[in-house]
Amino acid sequence: MTSTEPFDDDGLLASVELLRAAVAAGEVPGAVLAVGVGSRTMCTVAAGHLGTATGTPTVRTDTPFDLASLTKVVATLPAVLRLVEAGEIELSSPVGLLLPAFGSEGARRQVTIESLLTHTSGLPSHREYFRELKGELLTRAACREELESPPGSTVRYSDVGFIILGETVAAVTGQPFEEAVRELVLEPLGMKATGFRPQPAVAARTALTTEPETGRPPAGEVHDENCAALGGVSGHAGLFGEAGDLARYLAAWTTPGAVVGDKHWEKALSCQTDGLGGQRGLGWVRRGDPYDHMGSLWPASAVGHTGFTGTSLAFDPVSGVWLVLLTNAVHLGRGRAPIRELRRSLHDSVANAVKLPAWTKSQ
Repeated sequence: MTSTEPFDDDGLLASVELLRAAVAAGEVPGAVLAVGVGSRTMCTVAAGHLGTATGTPTVRTDTPFDLASLTKVVATLPAVLRLVEAGEIELSSPVGLLLPAFGSEGARRQVTIESLLTHTSGLPSHREYFRELKGELLTRAACREELESPPGSTVRYSDVGFIILGETVAAVTGQPFEEAVRELVLEPLGMKATGFRPQPAVAARTALTTEPETGRPPAGEVHDENCAALGGVSGHAGLFGEAGDLARYLAAWTTPGAVVGDKHWEKALSCQTDGLGGQRGLGWVRRGDPYDHMGSLWPASAVGHTGFTGTSLAFDPVSGVWLVLLTNAVHLGRGRAPIRELRRSLHDSVANAVKLPAWTKSQ
């Protein structure tokens, strides 16, 4: 671990000890924590094991994790915004004009690229398509999904919406979503250790998410069932990555123009959903949203996102501080409270260490 101003050494050590204590208490099998400011990584630490079985290898700082819904902001969001900046689409573009399978009848013509990114499209949060459908049939079902509320009327976090966004990117670029993400996002940002469908050598050293109740999935296979039914590639899940790449990604987001141009950078990070029951930028979760995981001490300008496997990202564009937390908490079963509490505690501990100005709900 390294530490430089503005970090307080004892504060960072306290954050590291929080992580180690959570692993020792069995709250998560393994984890990697990375903290930095802008392009400077100040702390990267690994703890625990790839799984819970005796003899399972230890987690390393370059261990790959199933990023789950971090796919939405690490792959889909920047791919869409780069297509916007290239003039291929507009945020106001009706989805049905770009993806005819979605349709443009009735209220569907009001579902835009922006409404999908802000989770205000009116689409449902989740459907268990995988129980009956795979591949193109699953995609077709998502595109035909009925709206549950008028577009633009409320925030409803939607995996379905991001499945459709992934398909839209593929339709606009004329290539599979996986290839589009690689060309638009991963290669330009130098994220060589991030991608869909890990090769066998990478899969063998990936943190296990296999749940005891189901015995699935095997190492290196995506945990999200709908994504698995889509062959491991989707706009809502499926990405695997290492802490170093995610640190590079967040560092880029702290600099306007590094990921996307100033105009769309500012729009992505500012609230687009006032009065709609959530605090959302484009893709990113803002302070005060029901999905806000950043504890009580990160400032109002901070944004982030989580993944149900036990992963999360956060950064503050004003100070440049960022935090990557990768765990395989879902290996112990779904919906467990310890990962939620660990996220909040770690964010508060890091905020104390870097002396971030505290957020209040009045801001």
